[in-house]
Parts: sequence; structure tokens; C-alpha cells
Amino acid sequence: MQTTLPLADQDKIERRFKALKVRQPIGDIYIASVDYRPIQEITFFDVRRRLQEQRDVEQYLGIQRPLNDRRVTELQKYVNYIDATFPGTIIVSVENDYGAYDEATGEIVVSNTRWGEDKPTQMLRQIARVIDGQHRIAGLEGFVPTAERQNFDVMVAFFVGSDISDQAYVFATVNLEQTKVNKSLAYDLFSLAKSRSPFKTCHNIAVALDQLPTSPFYQKIKRLGTSGDERGEETLTQATFVNGLIVYLSRDPKLDRDLIIRNHPLPQPSADDLRKLVFRGLFVKGDDVLIGKVYEEYFQAVKERWPEAWAYSGTGIMLWRTNGYRALSSIFGRVYKSVAKPGQAVTRMDFSPMFNRVKLNWQDFNTDRFKPGSSGEGELRRLLVTEMTLFD
Repeated sequence: MQTTLPLADQDKIERRFKALKVRQPIGDIYIASVDYRPIQEITFFDVRRRLQEQRDVEQYLGIQRPLNDRRVTELQKYVNYIDATFPGTIIVSVENDYGAYDEATGEIVVSNTRWGEDKPTQMLRQIARVIDGQHRIAGLEGFVPTAERQNFDVMVAFFVGSDISDQAYVFATVNLEQTKVNKSLAYDLFSLAKSRSPFKTCHNIAVALDQLPTSPFYQKIKRLGTSGDERGEETLTQATFVNGLIVYLSRDPKLDRDLIIRNHPLPQPSADDLRKLVFRGLFVKGDDVLIGKVYEEYFQAVKERWPEAWAYSGTGIMLWRTNGYRALSSIFGRVYKSVAKPGQAVTRMDFSPMFNRVKLNWQDFNTDRFKPGSSGEGELRRLLVTEMTLFD
């Protein structure tokens, strides 16, 4: 049986938030610190019902951006990490009838009742339309207060009385024109962290192998995702390198980082963990140097098996470019387990017999045979698995 949602609350409700008035060309904006509970109170309806379809702002722009359940689940877990933060501003819009700035108290005031009336004319949860920040608001539903942390305040920018065209303009400015953070830059910033984490370990290995003259990756990794002017042979972004390695250290790198910051011990890996996470035991022990050395030796074996392809600096050979690296990194765990137990030190001489089974010559790694994109990467992976007999 379908129930009809009430159009208004039974009682008058008012919420007040200390706010700063910010004067900008578009008009006045009110910046407030709002606790996780009231921000859900005044926006919950918009997040949970409207965003499953389309919001007014998005209809106006002719685009769709539904609530991403996977993203919400990730954020609901993230908000309980010891160093969780939402430093960005959530942007909402309130109609003139239900929102105003109290100059005397320096507060933004929202209510479910029109000014000058006593009877509610709206649901409180419909007061604020979310322009930006809906996933953060939904993520805060998962926040669990503890004795250590009772509050999770977020910065909220209130637009009062703005029409739909203004809201659409703000939405477009924030979401369609902003520059995305370079993923390689994000990984590089983990070097500044004081505590260990899977991200920092993989970053340090990437930097070390890029700088070590004897490394197969010497000057081949684009730090921050962009090439240096003086280094013309960088073909792998730091993000690509890290993504290929980190899957062997951790199922949940963010959770590991949180446990380490809290000084909680990482659980010892089970036998099932080590089937996939072949470096998990080494990471738990803190032996990052051996992780980097084994990974380096693996790619040294590749380099020595096809030295011409690895040294080729022109176009058309993909072995040490993104597709080649992804294919090789994706089978690393199976190759490693074929020559040693997870956590054991091995050298290129241990890996070499596995690559000697592969009948490709160096010219075969051309982009006509292994097309750019995921199809070429997948084709190389399947060929390596077959000729190395790596079937699980």
C-alpha cells in the first residue's frame, strides 16, 4: 500500500546557525558551521527522494547526476575514520519564505513555517535544496559518535531566495568547471604523512625505483602525473604504478591507514588473504624494502627477457607503457606464488624461467597486435597466463 507523504510538519520548527555574511557578485552567501544532524534534518528529503531521480537544478541544466550508492557507502565508512574530514563547503538553497539572516544575532534562520505565520506550511526536511554536497550529507548518516569524537560539523553555504537559474549556475560552476585533483599528485602527497599506510609504501617504492639508476623504472615514472621537461621517456604515471602494486598489500588501504594512525595492530593475514595479497605479510611486518625489492626484481626479469622492447623509446611498442605494465602487474601475484611463498625474497633469476616460457619476441609487443586501451592489455594478460600456465 502506497502512503502519501505529509505536506507539512505538525509543529513549528526553527533552526538557527551562527553564520558569516559573504558578499559576492552573485549576491549574499551565508557561511555556517552545521552539525551532522541538523544538516540531515533540513536536506534529508532532497537527498533520499529527489536525487534518486533528478533534482530541479539538474532538470534545468538537462543533465543527470543520481545519488551514487557505492560512493555513499564508502563515505559512510570514511566518516568514522580518526582523521575524517570534509573541508569543502556544502552548498544549499533556501527560499525567502523559509530562510533569513538575523543581523542582530549573526545567525542564518530556517523554519518550516512562513515568516509571520504560526502554522507549518512545509516539511523541515524540504527546506534546503542541495546544490552541491549530497553525497557528503548522505555519508554522514553513517557517522557514529564516540567518547573521542562527539561532533562532525560541516561548512555550509546558504543561498537565500536564489532562483533556479542562479542555482543552476552555481551547480555548473562547482561541478562542471572545477579541475579534478590529479591522482598521481594525491599519491605523491602521502609522502608528507607521518604514519605508514599502503599508499605511502607504494609511493615510496615508486619514487625509489624511478630514481635508482639500476632500476627497470629509472626515469620512467611521471611524478605528479606529468612528464619532466628533461626526461623524455616517462611513460607511466605514478598513479598507474601505485594502483598496480597496492592490490598486493591491502584489501582496504584507507582502513589500514586508520588502524595505524590509531596505533591499532594490523591483523595478521590469513592463508586466504595471502592467495591474493602476496605482500600483506611483509606490509604488516613493516618490511617495505623487501616489497620494493621483489617487485623490482620481477620487472628486471621482464627487462632482461625483452631488453630491446624495454629500451625502445619510439612509438608502437607497448611493453613498458601503461598497457604493458598493467598486464604484467595484474599477473605478478600468480607469477610470484609460482616461484616462492608470499613474503619470501626472490631475484630476477627466480622469475626468469617463467618469462622464458613466453614465445614472444620483442617486436611482437607492437600496438597492432596489442591495441591501445583495455583490449590490448587484456590480450597480453591472457597470452602471458596461457604460456606461463598460471591458471589457478
